[in-house]
Amino acid sequence: MASANNRHLGLAFLAAVSTGGLVYFGTGLHPWWPLMWFAPIPVLLLSARVSWWLAGLTATVAWILGGMNLWYYFNSALHMPAGTQAVILVVPALLSAATVLLFRALLRRRAYWSAMLAFPAAWVTFEYLSSLVSPHGTAGSLAYSQLNFLPFLQLASVTGPSGMSFVLLLFSSALVVGFCTHKTSSKQAIQIVIVGTGIIAVVLIFGFVRLSLPVSGRLVKVGLIASDLPQNIDVAEDGAATEQLLREYAARAESLAAAGAEVIVIPEKLGVVTDADVKQTDALLQGLADRTGSTLVAGVVDVAGPVEYNQARVYRPQSVPLTYDKHHMLPPFESRFQPGTSLTIMPKPSGTWGVAICKDMDFTHLSRRYGDAGVGLMLVPAWDFNVDRWAHGHLSIMRGVESGFSIARAAKQGYLTVIDNRGRVLAEARSDSSAFATLVAEVPVAHDTTIYLRLGDWFGWLAILIFVFSLVQLYRVRKNLEAGKTQTVPMLSVA
Repeated sequence: MASANNRHLGLAFLAAVSTGGLVYFGTGLHPWWPLMWFAPIPVLLLSARVSWWLAGLTATVAWILGGMNLWYYFNSALHMPAGTQAVILVVPALLSAATVLLFRALLRRRAYWSAMLAFPAAWVTFEYLSSLVSPHGTAGSLAYSQLNFLPFLQLASVTGPSGMSFVLLLFSSALVVGFCTHKTSSKQAIQIVIVGTGIIAVVLIFGFVRLSLPVSGRLVKVGLIASDLPQNIDVAEDGAATEQLLREYAARAESLAAAGAEVIVIPEKLGVVTDADVKQTDALLQGLADRTGSTLVAGVVDVAGPVEYNQARVYRPQSVPLTYDKHHMLPPFESRFQPGTSLTIMPKPSGTWGVAICKDMDFTHLSRRYGDAGVGLMLVPAWDFNVDRWAHGHLSIMRGVESGFSIARAAKQGYLTVIDNRGRVLAEARSDSSAFATLVAEVPVAHDTTIYLRLGDWFGWLAILIFVFSLVQLYRVRKNLEAGKTQTVPMLSVA
């Protein structure tokens, strides 16, 4: 008995380290996308062989180990309190344990098909419901680990991030159910593996086909500028400091306009604009737009009215300036700002342009509103934190795939990035590559009416239904077990 317990503890240790390591390197700030396809397998395999408490504990420990990949980011960039870090680390770990235990319960009661679907459905249910209430939107989704896997990324145009997370986890659960049942029910095991991998094959075929189709739309030359000089990173004070910084950006913008840039985007929160400064700021940048014929999008902190806004001001040739107020703030750094509620849309000969700011692109709903308006190009001033320049800077890639628009994003302490509506990075440069980093690239202004744009979060609700059905199925099989109609699969003989 003691040797069996020691063996189980040894297996639990190996499973926790294996899954934790795969999650650590497969998610986070620089994920290696293949790893997350296999990450759950060690813990799922273990769950079929050990007691429920050891399976749950192993899953919890594994996810905590994996989640430690963000510890430096939380501390150095976000300066997050220890209690908040603990919640962010422990809650997903406990949810991971719950999904594993649901999988184990159904598997051991021979509800094999339900087990295969319950594991991804439970996770996506928690992930989707969290995105509805979290101030960080969809930022915690496992789908973002797959941004570099372009054929798979195309699934976002149909299901959004929920479908990607579901299919990603379905791979592991199908393989584990097939492996655990191949001795007792080989025919069913083969069917489960074929269905699970078949779904993934269909998804990837769809992705390859979608990537092969041409992106129609007029090409527009966009220019991006950002500076990471120490004096330019923080928000410049109102008055002379902001005016000087805007003049320096305007000088670079004029050069980009001379190079053919039809629209120029510079980062968010460059400086503070008071009531006394608005006319002077507008005169400077509107004059540049009138002189060059280019549109300019600049991010400022607007304190000209009774409330403060994180604002993008848009200057079009021979037109009245437009404004866009950021909708989604980063707590606690931006808690003082009044959230915006409206869209800023510009009909152009090339197509329709829209404006958002940085964290707005973490949320699917706002992007769908722009998609519904027929936007083909989003212009996004932003500000990242160096360490998250890839992870947060590329979240917006999925918004373009989901809602069918290209993106031009300029972030200080991040990247200057141009992306088409298939999620392909057409051009990119680091904001610290020079004193004032610049990038000029052509991007198609192409609006694509996707299934996700039309149906919204349908797959998130489907996952909830599958999860509820799984719970009902667990109740039924437990009742049948108590009535002697079914038998559990012995733990040590499952594999």
